[in-house]
Amino acid sequence: MTGGATRRPRAYIGSFTAAGGPGLVTADRDPATGELALTGASADLPDPSYLALSADGDVLYAVSEAPRGAVAAYRVTGDRPVLLGPPVPVGGSGPTHLSLFAGRVLTANYSSGSVSALRIRPDGALHRAPAAVLVHSGSGPSVPRQQGPHAHQVQADPGGRWAVSVDLGTDSVRVCAVEEDGLRLHREVKLRPGSGPRHLAFHPDGDRAYVLNELTPTVTVCRWKTSEGLLEPLCELGVLEGAAEGDAYPSGVVASDDGRFVWTATRGADLISVFAVDGETLRLRGTVSCGGHWPRALTARGRFLYVANERSGDVTWFTADPVTGLPERRGSVRVAAASCVVLG
Repeated sequence: MTGGATRRPRAYIGSFTAAGGPGLVTADRDPATGELALTGASADLPDPSYLALSADGDVLYAVSEAPRGAVAAYRVTGDRPVLLGPPVPVGGSGPTHLSLFAGRVLTANYSSGSVSALRIRPDGALHRAPAAVLVHSGSGPSVPRQQGPHAHQVQADPGGRWAVSVDLGTDSVRVCAVEEDGLRLHREVKLRPGSGPRHLAFHPDGDRAYVLNELTPTVTVCRWKTSEGLLEPLCELGVLEGAAEGDAYPSGVVASDDGRFVWTATRGADLISVFAVDGETLRLRGTVSCGGHWPRALTARGRFLYVANERSGDVTWFTADPVTGLPERRGSVRVAAASCVVLG
């Protein structure tokens, strides 16, 4: 902790300013109840739709989901976030996700179908040098959503050796090495044509991964071998019970800290699905209301689950039953056009 002080638990919420959102929102978080209390907002960056916190909790990175995508770094050791220099272009369009890997910020650029890497300086600010960009190629059978690549997420694997990107447009997951001069494609893993993979969550044990598909309401269970950088699809399961595909657009997936449960969110149906982890497969235990409309992202910490409901403009929190994994709603705060929640 900076200066030896005890930092109060916080939450950071992204929102779409173009849809009336307040930008980057900060909140105090009660670790005993999960309750959030909003403390302020910053509109320095257009459409800060996804956020990532440094390992020490001192710096927050926010992606600007704009035609000319950018990333901003904020110091968050004080009462309000402070920009560490102007936003840095990512060399891509419409970035929807970012993560930290080996001294870099990685972004998944949806509109341009690419992944970018920006260097981080020792103080947490971003280098102004141009981003290294790896452009995806390919398409899928679903028109118009898959006429070209659409990288939707990028993150480090649990072993910290590979950058894994999920592409909705090409029905594939790419495993990349992060090298001194940029990103190198190691292998591309194809999923079922037309599935439209959106996000991936690793099991805490590091040997499994769960790929949530947006164009069909399913999750693909995979085996992960970090030594080889190999993702092996095992089975594909529905995330809902009896919901029509046209009314269901899965968005977020997280695994519980203890590895016993996996939760997914589905927009349109506005449901959270609960899966029990059963070896190399999942069992659907049930669904509950997301507490709002259009749940864009899920975040889990211990027994608490947070949902950013974009169209109803709120962040809702739940406690998960330790036996069944089923979430029970505990409260919510108003955040217009909420897009994600990161816990500090």
